[in-house]
Amino acid sequence: MLRSKKILLGISGSIAAYKMASLTRLLVKEGAEVKIVMTEAAKEFITPLTLATLSKNPVLSTFVKDETGTWNNHVDLGLWADVILIAPATAHTLAKCANGICNDLLSAVYLSAKCPVYFAPAMDLDMYQHPSTLANLQKLLSFGNQIIKSGYGELASGLVGEGRMAEPEELLEVLKKHFSKKPALEHKKVLITAGPTQEAIDPVRFISNHSTGKMGYALADKLAKAGAEVTLVSGMVALKKPDSSIHLISVRSAQEMYEATQSNFATADIIILAAAVADYTPAVVADKKIKKKEDSFSIDLVKTTDIAKTLGQQKQPNQLMVGFALETDNEVANALGKIQSKNLDLIVLNSLQNKGAGFGHDTNQVSIIQKDGSMVDFDLKSKQDVAEDIVEAIIKVISK
Repeated sequence: MLRSKKILLGISGSIAAYKMASLTRLLVKEGAEVKIVMTEAAKEFITPLTLATLSKNPVLSTFVKDETGTWNNHVDLGLWADVILIAPATAHTLAKCANGICNDLLSAVYLSAKCPVYFAPAMDLDMYQHPSTLANLQKLLSFGNQIIKSGYGELASGLVGEGRMAEPEELLEVLKKHFSKKPALEHKKVLITAGPTQEAIDPVRFISNHSTGKMGYALADKLAKAGAEVTLVSGMVALKKPDSSIHLISVRSAQEMYEATQSNFATADIIILAAAVADYTPAVVADKKIKKKEDSFSIDLVKTTDIAKTLGQQKQPNQLMVGFALETDNEVANALGKIQSKNLDLIVLNSLQNKGAGFGHDTNQVSIIQKDGSMVDFDLKSKQDVAEDIVEAIIKVISK
């Protein structure tokens, strides 16, 4: 299962570092190719010579090799690995990785990694439960990393509690399970919309809304990581471009978004309509900037194409369609109405009455409602975690 897998072990300064000799031996025995990066503090607990002998590869800890002066390329190391396991992960190392502090080779490799990263924390129980550590663990999870929960037992301080790093055999099983998993959405094509639309009034002005696209982009990322082939139709947003594996189609108006979704709809297995599409657009767009002359000014508006309703009428039995509802009153009733009128399978409901939810926030609080009316309410979470909940709900429906 691990044969020819490229595993990079990151070892930081904890007494638990001695266990990494056993893990290295187990990984090599399984046929894995193992490279090791150590912090300087880790050398106080286990020697690079021991780990180099067991891994059959030089152990690295600095950016420049002492004797030759050549560069230990952290970017190449991050790209080389199929998976990175940082174990033991001390409170110090967790804090650096969570906050982008890059002052040693290990943190540089982490920031350069394109592969999944696992952290196995090791520290005293009070450090493990400290709010700053818990916040750093949560932040690392929000970035898409995995945390291998520390065990309960006797600690180096003599105290007994949580903070004991998982045993080498447990870490081995985590890595085996990682490589045995088939992505839940492998071979599935997903079409997703995100962000606002802009409806031109003249060459300078437009009608829009407060959508940032953060929820849709978080969903696109989670879907891609679940193995899906993702096409993201995005309005104008101030967000970093998604991963290159995601096909991005940038649009401005509701009509452009409709045309892009329509042309990609038939081949999609899953359609997620997370964009905030304008319901109305100016009937006439001025070809020059409108000058301020009168005390009052009116614009004739006409309805835009209802993308969800139009696609819902075309939906085939093998397709699953997910909508979003941002409501200010009668939230559940309005969301249930949209499920029926637009032929949705799921709808994600959030309310502007919930503090920290909706447009402009990094957090959201949603309820996921199914076609049969069953509903699951979620607490306020980061939009990355909300995206995870939505993807899991989709997987459950298509797995039935």
